[in-house]
Amino acid sequence: MDKPAIDKTPDTEVRKLVAIMFADMMGFTAMMQEDEAKAKAQRNHQQQTLETLIPKYNGTIVQFFGDGTLSMFDSAIDAVKCGIEIQKELQKEPKVKLRIGIHSGDVVYDTKGLYGDCVNLASRIESIGIPGSVLISDKVFDEVKNQNEIKTTHLGKVSLKNVKRPVEIHAISNEGLALPTPVQIGVRTGADKSIAVLPFVNMSADPENEYFSDGISEEILNSLTHVDGIQVTARTSSFSFKGRNEDVREIGNKLGVSNVLEGTVRKAGKKIRINVQLISTSDGYHVWSETYDSELEDIFEVQDEIARKIVKRLKENFAVEKEKEIVIKPPTENIDAYNLYLKGRYYQNKSTPENILSAIKTFEESIALDPSFALPYCALSYCYSFLGSSGIQSPTEAYPKAKDYTLKAIELDPNHAESHLSLATIKFYHNWDFDGAEASLNKAHDLGLNSSVFNQVHGWFLIAKGDFEKAIEKIEHALTLDPLSLPLMCTLGDAYSFAGRFDEALAQFDKIIEMEPNFRRAFEGRGMTHLAMGEAEEAVKDLEQYQKLIGHPLKGLSSLGHAYAAAGLKEKARECEDKIKLRQEKEPGVLLYMDYAFLYSGMKEYDLAFHFLNKTYEQRLGIACLGMIYCIRYPMLKELKSDPRFNELLQKMGLNN
Repeated sequence: MDKPAIDKTPDTEVRKLVAIMFADMMGFTAMMQEDEAKAKAQRNHQQQTLETLIPKYNGTIVQFFGDGTLSMFDSAIDAVKCGIEIQKELQKEPKVKLRIGIHSGDVVYDTKGLYGDCVNLASRIESIGIPGSVLISDKVFDEVKNQNEIKTTHLGKVSLKNVKRPVEIHAISNEGLALPTPVQIGVRTGADKSIAVLPFVNMSADPENEYFSDGISEEILNSLTHVDGIQVTARTSSFSFKGRNEDVREIGNKLGVSNVLEGTVRKAGKKIRINVQLISTSDGYHVWSETYDSELEDIFEVQDEIARKIVKRLKENFAVEKEKEIVIKPPTENIDAYNLYLKGRYYQNKSTPENILSAIKTFEESIALDPSFALPYCALSYCYSFLGSSGIQSPTEAYPKAKDYTLKAIELDPNHAESHLSLATIKFYHNWDFDGAEASLNKAHDLGLNSSVFNQVHGWFLIAKGDFEKAIEKIEHALTLDPLSLPLMCTLGDAYSFAGRFDEALAQFDKIIEMEPNFRRAFEGRGMTHLAMGEAEEAVKDLEQYQKLIGHPLKGLSSLGHAYAAAGLKEKARECEDKIKLRQEKEPGVLLYMDYAFLYSGMKEYDLAFHFLNKTYEQRLGIACLGMIYCIRYPMLKELKSDPRFNELLQKMGLNN
């Protein structure tokens, strides 16, 4: 271009806070080779548009470079409005494929150019966009989020080249602008080594062999989670597509992955046939497919070969060609014991009391065939933890069994990472052995475990320790691996609230409620956040809806009673107290110490609140252990936290305020 490189530059160095816009034409060089006249016409259209609109919004074009432009604005709002109008104008003939990225921050500006991290980051943000898009950083979003005429869509945290920390990216979603999909963002940020393993379809004559097809796909999924550098979607999200005939491109967008593995399994006696296809979610292209015919005894070799080939496709220079490099190791030589283990996992994953009991029976049968098979011991540990936390079995009976089975699994296979995670969970939730839990978490991590469940448990552990920012990082990563989990989304909202990041917490709960209007846990979380913000009336609305969705007149009343008291509705708070007492009479076996503690803290009856908190500490039963950790970290309990008795309680729990 004939424009001078620098416009309106100061004679001396100036440092100022500005919004930076990078705009870049896509495909200009290739077009010049194919049709020079067309390329020049588009470039001229771009230049004229920017020279007209950027000054209109009080911006300055700092530099033209080839087919790109660097501009700065005193106002982030003006920069975004300008970007919107630029993209709409460039949709007119001759249409121009332009990407725009905007970030705000401190820069140095002089006759030689514009410098600073802000400039570099704006350039990186622009580079991950698509033609017709305007992408902005979290700093710019904070400036424009209350502008009614500017619509945005959250794209999540992305890792940008030469940028130390992941950056929250938003897309401007006004009509006429293009929105990149999660897959497109992933490809542009180098996160294309991501995969979801969908449940393989049971093609056997016997429909009851579904446990086997589910088990094979889950085993491959689990093996890939131990491969460094590959992002694997958690089972709960990937298996949510079971039986649904959705386009893989749409699945990729929902899960934020660039690849999907799907397949079929046919089992007849001891013979099996497995068909697998690795598919790119950006275009539906079949990257690789293969059919395996083998005997049941060779199933581990088949799984290993499938996993190896996936890794080879997804990760460059990964050492899979060495003879001793194993992705899936045979966990047992007894194929019948393994078959029973898969059947037990099938029951366990259904997560109902009846199926958990069936799983326990099946795992015990597996162990009877091979007492040295570690995996069913670990699975039994999780089953008994489920029974203890849900109240189906006495926690004093269930948790010791869970711990014994976990220790047996570790004895048989010290390198089984999931067993160390199970032990960490028991030490943390039930025993409040925080040092022991941390050691077991570190061991699981050292053994390569980086699953969604691991990161969620680690996040809760950090919340208990009061390290909220690191907890948020762990839970955000867990959600990246399990993006369709509504409970996990709520956990992230809770973590934001614990950290005092209330606006982000509310936005998170709003997102969940928009996705599933009857997901009651989100109303509870949003109500608790409003309480922390001192917005008692808003809290009452949400917690009334939460209690309504529970569908039981005597449940979900402690947080609601707390909100009533905070809003000055003392009679309604007393009504909640009466109903909790009535439930205690009707269900004498249920422990409601936590309910009382939270209710009385809202009613400012602190002696009673501490009485019931100490009762909870003494019992340490089931989910109440985690509930108490929740309670002591809730930001709205500042009155309790200023009481010397609160520190005494924390010291008994082994925690700091």
